[in-house]
Amino acid sequence: MSKVYITTPIYYANGEPHLGHTYTTLLADILSRYYRLKGDKVFFLTGLDEHGAKIEESAKKVGINPKDFCDQKAEIFQKAWKDFAFQYDNFIRTTNPQHIKAIQRTLIYLRDKGLLYKDFYEGYYCVGCEQYKSKLDLVDGKCPDHQTEPILMKEESYFFKLSEFSKELEDKIKNNEVEILPLSRRNEILEFYKKGLKDVSISRKAVKWGIEIPFDKEFTLYVWIDAFLNYLTGLGWEGDLRNIPDFWPPDIQLMGKDIIRVHATIWLGLVRALEIDFPKTLFVHGYFTVEGQKMSKSLGNVITPYDLLEVFPRDGARFLLAHSLNYNQDTDLSWQRLKDEYNDILVKNLGNLVARVLKLAENCYSGNSGFEFKTFADEVWQNYKQNMEDIKIAEAIDEVLRIVNFANKYIDEEKPWEESCVNAGKVLFNLLVFLGYVALMLKPFMSEKSEEILAQLGIEGGENLDFQNRELLEKINFHPKKKGILFPRIEQ
Repeated sequence: MSKVYITTPIYYANGEPHLGHTYTTLLADILSRYYRLKGDKVFFLTGLDEHGAKIEESAKKVGINPKDFCDQKAEIFQKAWKDFAFQYDNFIRTTNPQHIKAIQRTLIYLRDKGLLYKDFYEGYYCVGCEQYKSKLDLVDGKCPDHQTEPILMKEESYFFKLSEFSKELEDKIKNNEVEILPLSRRNEILEFYKKGLKDVSISRKAVKWGIEIPFDKEFTLYVWIDAFLNYLTGLGWEGDLRNIPDFWPPDIQLMGKDIIRVHATIWLGLVRALEIDFPKTLFVHGYFTVEGQKMSKSLGNVITPYDLLEVFPRDGARFLLAHSLNYNQDTDLSWQRLKDEYNDILVKNLGNLVARVLKLAENCYSGNSGFEFKTFADEVWQNYKQNMEDIKIAEAIDEVLRIVNFANKYIDEEKPWEESCVNAGKVLFNLLVFLGYVALMLKPFMSEKSEEILAQLGIEGGENLDFQNRELLEKINFHPKKKGILFPRIEQ
């Protein structure tokens, strides 16, 4: 049994879950379920980043203290993730006392190693990003992500000697000791490294809502250092480098493209400074747009996770979101596209196939007569596994749909309803095995509907069917019984 440690970024507790948060967390949930089905021991971490100027300001606007504000946001996020059936192992919050204690111990360690020093910082600071910006980062003088002009700041600050590790970190990325996927993101980061890394400011004097620097109480910690170390504290780490958690290092760290640069520099620099094992893979996904435009409240084109669940059943929403985002680019969504895909793929292709096969099998299925498409099934299975492990999630779903489309064509060509039950039985056994493969492969994406299909196939012990014993599908007997509509049609 292998261990697999999967993380999402911890989301900033200033707002509510949006589609990007939901996709990243869904991706982590899908991968976690996949590796568990393979028999691996998995730890899936997500949570909230709860310190910083934006939290302080937002709490003040609504007239409550920052901790109560964060408590409310944490409840909202956890409810949303429950509604999407995300099975995380820990929901870390950076206001947890254990987290704070570990961070302060880490700061003392970094100071004692000579990796922190005090100096003055002067430059541009974007409150929306909680990041310092150079002029090269700005477009027409504004932060391109928030369309606001950053604040020109000059204040005393503690700095982390990130520059000391620049060449070493660049080499680790070049050698794929830290793999960055997709390749375009790796190339982007290596291009950034050509300029060399600079030391980074890690503290604020004016912001009180943050972790107090233990050796200088005039300062609080800048949020990125606080946030990044959640990947350790979320495993129960208390700041003792002699006791690194068993699940360390992360196998897959998932994120949107807006935060890959800080992960590939500041985060990796912290790992190097602590002299612990590096994360294995940083995976970066794109954004969602709506009909060619960035989602914006002012444009009225925002699609929220709650909107999806109001229109589609939960497993349908999970499927659509997982199948939407391309491996290496942004994805344009529209309600019409989502509804069309749901009705075409889930209702017409998959749902109708299940209904047709089970209806025919009720009368004419005669037992195991030998599976005739093992070569095809093995090929699809291997492609599916490779895509899942390459984090090509939409492509993995496409392999499942290859079986669905093949089975639909096969049933139309063979027309088992025209044959005597004796002849139809062989065709139906092949079709039932196909449905078993489809149900098993869909388990990471839509576990409820997968279990419904398996239950209707009447597989003895079907709830225990996993990726280690999938060939049982070709050897066992079925007891098919149709029960209701798998996916209700959505009106256009």
